[in-house]
Amino acid sequence: MRTLPALAAVALLAGCGSRPEASSDAATSGARLEAAAIRTGLIDDPTRADLVGSWALDTDRVCVVAGAEGLLRLGALVDYGEGQGCAASGPAQRSGDRVRVAFGTCRFEARFEGDRIVFPAELPASCDSLCTGRASLAALTVERLSTSTAEAETLRTPGGKLLCVPASPN
Repeated sequence: MRTLPALAAVALLAGCGSRPEASSDAATSGARLEAAAIRTGLIDDPTRADLVGSWALDTDRVCVVAGAEGLLRLGALVDYGEGQGCAASGPAQRSGDRVRVAFGTCRFEARFEGDRIVFPAELPASCDSLCTGRASLAALTVERLSTSTAEAETLRTPGGKLLCVPASPN
């Protein structure tokens, strides 16, 4: 009878210890798998994906349309109701997986992951003026809803102001 508790203690202790290090082959295998998925069309190639369209996650919304002089126009809306929210729009420029955003004096670089846009967790203090209450644009993360420019152009603030006004024809 005493052997059963002793065996249980040995089994528990055998599970303790350091975890084996991941081999570099695992990272290489994952990269190869992702490349194969991109080649076959299972996942979008983030280097070729277009930013234009509507993006959302929960109550956070982003619109992106073609802007003037080859730039994009990006609008962001965070609406938690009861005077808690943010609204901003301005020019944006993509460079690979980075998107330089300028909401007036609020300037930062967001990440573009092909199917998601992620704002940095820390933004300049000048971005605070774009929000009311305790809301913030920091760490805003949205996923693609649509690639439609017409849909992106409809995003409005609670006051009715369009955030992604299309570029005027020349």
